[in-house]
Amino acid sequence: MHIDTTITPKDLLSDLERFWKVSGRKINDLNKNYDPAKGSPVFTVEGQYTTRGWTEWTQGFQYGGEILQFDATGDTAFLEMGKKNTVGKMAPHVSHFGVHDHGFNNVSTYGNLLRLMNEGRIPENEWERNFYEMALKASGSVQARRWTDLPNDGGYIYSFNGPHSLFADTIRSLRALAVAHQLGHSYMGEGDKEISLLKRIIQHAKTTADYAVYYGEGRDYYDVWGRTAHESIFNLNDGNYRCPNSQQGFSPFTTWTRGLSWIMVGAPEQLEFLKTIDDAELEPLGGRETIEAFLLKMAKASCDFFIENSAADGIPYWDTGALNTHKLGEDVYERESEPFNDAEPVDSSAAAIGAQGLLRLGRYLNDEKYTQAGLTVMKTLLNDKYLSLDESHQGLILHSVYHRPNGWDHIPEGQTVPCGESSMWGDYHAREAALYIQRLAKDEPYYKFYL
Repeated sequence: MHIDTTITPKDLLSDLERFWKVSGRKINDLNKNYDPAKGSPVFTVEGQYTTRGWTEWTQGFQYGGEILQFDATGDTAFLEMGKKNTVGKMAPHVSHFGVHDHGFNNVSTYGNLLRLMNEGRIPENEWERNFYEMALKASGSVQARRWTDLPNDGGYIYSFNGPHSLFADTIRSLRALAVAHQLGHSYMGEGDKEISLLKRIIQHAKTTADYAVYYGEGRDYYDVWGRTAHESIFNLNDGNYRCPNSQQGFSPFTTWTRGLSWIMVGAPEQLEFLKTIDDAELEPLGGRETIEAFLLKMAKASCDFFIENSAADGIPYWDTGALNTHKLGEDVYERESEPFNDAEPVDSSAAAIGAQGLLRLGRYLNDEKYTQAGLTVMKTLLNDKYLSLDESHQGLILHSVYHRPNGWDHIPEGQTVPCGESSMWGDYHAREAALYIQRLAKDEPYYKFYL
């Protein structure tokens, strides 16, 4: 990536104003024309949102996007839309024991609404507050229940793949446990055993840092600073780590960039959250210094890898070592991204997620390199190349990739790789990053998930 060292959040305000206008049109189109009986919208095909029955992880992004639209613009029609859909349709996600996605679905909806009430953006209402808090407490416990113990007091929230499987994605679902913990909640197990949600946050984050991220320390032949594995596999008979794997990337030994981006944003968010926790709470879990050290190492490594392995304008290709990447040329990261190439697709959703991670890490460290990198990525996503200006297209950010190995992504006629389509997670995280920057530019309250 060629980092623009001059751009500031205020420089993007005119682009953000256009972005939110386009975003509002897309939200209204989806509400008017998408049939919810088909299931949650996941990604677009020929510009129209479609579903894909694999795991229910995107509906919170749809309704959470409505809430973010109100947050950014003050248009109460979107607030009412987001409230109505959260109350009417999100309850199954609170009690969904079959997914590792509670931080996606429920913090994006109930969590955003509670945050707005805490900020005074929506009126205080005791019963409404209790409703949001109860949903978030339950969501945190349901997510924490999806647990595999490891030797030496370790463990992780396992993926929908099964108890042997840790996904890189799940570090961002720790948000559900964090909010529930801040609300004074504990997960109650067999025999009325009280299980600390904070402990499970630290345990999962440590396992992710130890096994999903590489640091150039010789773990395998392909060990370089910041490379990530989408999935980490454990032997349930003895709890030993066995190997890296990848569900949606090209291989276990290459970096699927959306998995990388989840870690990029999840680790800095947890560092921010830990500032709200007393040292006394962290002491029996390893102590603040130790915990923050492994989180910071993970955050810096993943963000550095993204910077090093993205196109000049800050957009990554979907996997840094995919089969045909060599066809893009040795200077692929010295050129601007090429969504319509004939070798391997870019993934704008990884860019939208990763941009926020860069920005948060930059603020946490007061390091301009990461801050400017995040702004560089967002500058690109806000331009005509990636912002979906076609009013007949329901997506907001173009050139997103869902599941390249399974061939789920639409390849337009005349093209050889997926391009021109959007995803619900890409659109939502573009809105999150846009709101983050807008609040910085206008000196508004810092955008955070925790209380």
